[in-house]
Amino acid sequence: MNTIAEILKHNQAFVAEKEYEKYQTTKFPDKRLVVLSCMDTRLEELLPKAMNLRNGDFKHVKSAGAVVSHPFGSIMRSILVAIYELNAEEVIVVGHYDCGMSAINADKMMAKMKERGIAEETFHIIKNSGIRLNSWLRGFDCVEESVKNSVDVIKNHPLLPVHVPVHGLLIDPVTGKLDQVVNGYERADAGE
Repeated sequence: MNTIAEILKHNQAFVAEKEYEKYQTTKFPDKRLVVLSCMDTRLEELLPKAMNLRNGDFKHVKSAGAVVSHPFGSIMRSILVAIYELNAEEVIVVGHYDCGMSAINADKMMAKMKERGIAEETFHIIKNSGIRLNSWLRGFDCVEESVKNSVDVIKNHPLLPVHVPVHGLLIDPVTGKLDQVVNGYERADAGE
């Protein structure tokens, strides 16, 4: 049985047994938070438990490395939707130690793309359209600095209300221990 068939088979039993009932909540986050985190599989259940967040408490946005790479990209749009349409009042960026984005090498990734059938011509078309894949695919050297950068992109966004605190945390993907990188309350109070 393939993966999608397994998922659909499970889903039939999930619905028939009304397992969904224990997850029912509204679309509005009870703790009025939007959390941007990395998509690392180790954080799926660990991150909410380590932060004392349950289903319905927060809006969860994910990207590789918890990076906001463009101020008008889909990550920032999701954060703004959470604030303006879904009543979130604070933003928390959560990076993590041992992040795979710190090891990303654009040239090696593009070589893997070619191995999996992406034609050389595709890379030329992309390059000629003005996209610099080496920059777009690069990782980061320091996860703490990366969290600070994402916090800055969010906090300095022209469409973000000035009173919204934007915090930065790092989580240990083994123990769940949280370290504060940016205290958004201090920045909000200082008018930054």
